[in-house]
Amino acid sequence: MKIKKTEFPEKSVLSQGKKDFDYIDSFKGELSHSSRNIDISEIGKAFFTSGPKWGKKMFAFRNKVVGVLGLKTGSETEKHQMEKDFKCEVGERMGIFRVFDKTDNEIIIGEDDKHLDFRVSLLFGENKEYLDEKSITISTTVKFHNWLGVLYFLPVRPFHKLIVPVMLKNMIGQLEKR
Repeated sequence: MKIKKTEFPEKSVLSQGKKDFDYIDSFKGELSHSSRNIDISEIGKAFFTSGPKWGKKMFAFRNKVVGVLGLKTGSETEKHQMEKDFKCEVGERMGIFRVFDKTDNEIIIGEDDKHLDFRVSLLFGENKEYLDEKSITISTTVKFHNWLGVLYFLPVRPFHKLIVPVMLKNMIGQLEKR
């Protein structure tokens, strides 16, 4: 399974505000077993369970550091909530992520904080090359509010570019097994 960096999808709900973001990236992967229908909520739930162990450790470290600075952190107790209650509906929270928007083929999650706002689009669609395959594109946008946001994102950016393709690959693996 190939995960590749791609152009920001015009079909995304976020494409309308594209010019207002300070940072944008997109990664795309194909699902080869698309014979069954996949609900967009399944994709959202897969996102929250697809992080590599090293990524989870980095996120825990991030939460300790930014908590001291008064920035928002996610709660580990919410991990158990997902298994029972999380439906991936607009307004729901999972860790630091809030569901901002949801359509039949896209979920927008993210957070607004005093240093920056970020959004993550999980877009499910047809593969242009192979019509019997589906694709998932993860796009991330960031809008800085001040110098703290720029400073915060400097060390985050290289790790973000490493973790998102791994998460997408893990998501596709989970969805193909179901």
